[in-house]
Amino acid sequence: MVRFVAFLRAVNVGGTGKLPMNDLVQLCIDAGFEDVQTYVASGNVVFASDLQKDQAKTALEASLEAYAGRPVPVFIRTGLELSRILDANPFPDKPGNRTMVVFLDGTPPKETLEQATGLKTEEVRLGKRELYIHYGEGMGQSKLKIPAAQSGTARNMNTVSKLVKMALKN
Repeated sequence: MVRFVAFLRAVNVGGTGKLPMNDLVQLCIDAGFEDVQTYVASGNVVFASDLQKDQAKTALEASLEAYAGRPVPVFIRTGLELSRILDANPFPDKPGNRTMVVFLDGTPPKETLEQATGLKTEEVRLGKRELYIHYGEGMGQSKLKIPAAQSGTARNMNTVSKLVKMALKN
């Protein structure tokens, strides 16, 4: 069995996409996943499965759509992949609560950095299937817009670090 971490997009954010974490756990169990755990109520779930990553993504998205009545995008990484994402953080000395990873389904477009607008004190770097953003003055003050990020979902490094520990437990 492989341990996966799934990041749900637009769940329990700003009053939209309400999904109680107990319901998310049950949806995962019903999809055949094992050892299911959630972390904070923003759509983070760790689970084990014999399915391939794409199959797990498809199964979870289908369950979520049946539950919510609308598509809920899911971004999945193995525990090892997530650990590598954490290790690749280009801002390791910056506060984890001001450094974000935007999870994408594919490689960020080459023009991602050029298309970013509203850049002030923020720093942006490309990953393999992620964007790394350090918000110098915090997200609340930022006017940064990155078109490539609109199709992804973001988590701060503190959350990523905690999820790595959960996913790589023995």
